[in-house]
Amino acid sequence: MEGSESPEPRDGPAVARFDVPAMDCPSCAGTVEGALAGLAGVTGVETRPAAGQVEVRYDPAATDEAALVAAIEAAGYDVLDGEAGETPARGSVWLSRRALKTWVSGAFLAAGLVLAFLVPGADREILTLFGTPHGLADALFLAGIVAGGEVIIRGGYRSARARSLDMDFLMSVAILGAVTASLAFAESLYFEGATLAFLVNVAELLEDRSMDEARQSLRELMDLSPDEATVRRDGGETRVPVEELAVGDRVLVRPGEAIPVDGVVLEGESAVDQAPVTGESVPVEKMVGDEVYAGTINEAGYLEVETTAAPGDDTLSRVIELVEGAESDRTDREQFVDRFASRYTPAVVGAAVLVAAVPPLAWGGPAHVWFVRGLTLLVLACPCAFVISTPVSVVSGVTSATRNGVLVKGGSHLEAMGDVEAVALDKTGTLTTGELAVTDVIGLNDNTEADVLRCARGLERRSEHPIGEAIVDCADARGAGEREVTDFESITGKGVAATLAGTDHYAGKPGLFEELGFDLSHVHAATDGGVVTARSRQLCERNDCLDLIEDVVPALQAEGKTVVLVGTDEHLEGVIAVADSVRSGARAAVDGLRELGVDRLVVLTGDNERTARAVAAEVGVEEVRAELLPEEKVAAVRDLSAEHDGVAMVGDGINDAPALAAATVGIAMGAAGTDTALETADIALLGDDLAKLPYLRALAARAGAVIRQNVYASLGAKAFLAALVPFGYVPIWLAVLVGDAGMTVAVTGNAMRLSRLDADE
Repeated sequence: MEGSESPEPRDGPAVARFDVPAMDCPSCAGTVEGALAGLAGVTGVETRPAAGQVEVRYDPAATDEAALVAAIEAAGYDVLDGEAGETPARGSVWLSRRALKTWVSGAFLAAGLVLAFLVPGADREILTLFGTPHGLADALFLAGIVAGGEVIIRGGYRSARARSLDMDFLMSVAILGAVTASLAFAESLYFEGATLAFLVNVAELLEDRSMDEARQSLRELMDLSPDEATVRRDGGETRVPVEELAVGDRVLVRPGEAIPVDGVVLEGESAVDQAPVTGESVPVEKMVGDEVYAGTINEAGYLEVETTAAPGDDTLSRVIELVEGAESDRTDREQFVDRFASRYTPAVVGAAVLVAAVPPLAWGGPAHVWFVRGLTLLVLACPCAFVISTPVSVVSGVTSATRNGVLVKGGSHLEAMGDVEAVALDKTGTLTTGELAVTDVIGLNDNTEADVLRCARGLERRSEHPIGEAIVDCADARGAGEREVTDFESITGKGVAATLAGTDHYAGKPGLFEELGFDLSHVHAATDGGVVTARSRQLCERNDCLDLIEDVVPALQAEGKTVVLVGTDEHLEGVIAVADSVRSGARAAVDGLRELGVDRLVVLTGDNERTARAVAAEVGVEEVRAELLPEEKVAAVRDLSAEHDGVAMVGDGINDAPALAAATVGIAMGAAGTDTALETADIALLGDDLAKLPYLRALAARAGAVIRQNVYASLGAKAFLAALVPFGYVPIWLAVLVGDAGMTVAVTGNAMRLSRLDADE
């Protein structure tokens, strides 16, 4: 099948996607779009020249996929065969049909050059046409024109029908003009025509090769998912195509195999290399109940995975779809280049006509000389090099980011990220892990840490509060043991109560124990207690005494921790501190952003001021806005936008969705497997690694620089050559090799530098 058809309702429009590798510039895309738009039943066409793809929406009752393919091929562009969702790689461009014609054309050109310039004595007149004698060298040049010019002129004819001033049309005019002038003037221009036919084809082949390299990164992304999977059905194992898998299937993944689906581990343990999807450099340990993603690699163990997403709906497929669609999101520079090109080409064509006609008519200059100079300007009128300079840079940058676990949903977002001056960071789940854990346990009144945890575990075991779950997890991890629990009660907003081994116990906020009548300013510590007890010694003449109200609790809270007291109605047994731990790379990410020119960083959070400032201080951010409601976060982002040209908001993509939308660039954390984050954010970090933020900023800045270099270099080269053409300093071969082919290869190669930027550097 030539294209892939996405599932649509039978009574609705269908969508077909085609791989058209020769469609590699906007003018080519315009020709294809025009050919398809003229078909009955076609309701929409989206072309992606940098990816070499076309997406067509059509009415199946009025047309079919075969007719769409025929229309594309009638416009002069081959459609590659491929299965749904694939971007097949074509064979070597140097062995293509066009390449073979080019080599034949080059052979005739070389033979003609030998006769005309190296051994002119061997060149004999063989015929006279329209009163002009033609030698053997002329015949060889003419043969070169026929061999190489056929594909150009055929494309030029289609462009003329589509009223498109593209490269094929301009080069066709130049080649036919050279042949016509050779018959009309006494001076032969067959050499120039043959040179033009050969070099234009070489330029096209070089451009095809460069675009193939640019598209290779996207093909590598698509190749991550295997074609087949081993599935357990009817008590046995069988190999099936991945597209035949269904939600609920039990997939078997052996060591070294790629995981074919998004799913949940049902059996086994293994380290999984998630770098292809999330960009994590270290394999992640997976066990029963953990999520896995299609395209990741099972390192050593055996896994059985229950499929949770149908083929095509998994994280990798959604990422690929978003990357493919990123090209349609046009940057400001790209729109400027397109507007400029729409004026540049007609202007240079007009100049070419004037150069060819005015000097001979006005000053009696040699007609054939000025005609050749006019043809040279026609070559420079082709805008391909600078029109392709921006989209190929965007595609290279976006695919590079995806390989490093960063999904950029459009070129405009990549461009905007490079101009960001301020970054707002959510706290919970962004700067912190979002998972509470016990950080401190202090035994009081002769109770050990194990005693405190054993008591707290019994109290919190039936609680559904995240703090209670963290305490239970810690007690289990330390083997604190069990206690008999009866009469559990949740005291709303304060804590919990229960009977443990016949004695009433409580766990909760310090205020709960003050209500029970405890003097929290004078409590005996069971052990040295570390730093906290050392401080308390300055407040009490007895070394084993703590002031919880004035010293211990405030000190722990100042570090961003939540304090839970544990005890009976007569004795305090201990203090437990729980905190949401700061991500290991948060401080480095903040420092990296500052080094890359982000002048202002702000923490925006709904958490309390004390906790927020503790976390901000740990990661190196001075400005904090705490206790914010969602709408107040939006207002804070807008305030930043009023002071800075570009603001990025980094959040979880769900709770922070309004603030992400209000920012210049919204960046979601941990988006792998999360539909909401992938949909709401402009950029998504597929893993939870904040170190990707400096990489993203560096990539965006470099992408902006590459785009500027490409645009200015291609425009500058063409303008410089065009200015020299009337003075006779630019032969036609130089215009083709430098002004067209050379610049196309140069801008593509420059864009490919983005693909070599690695997040770990």
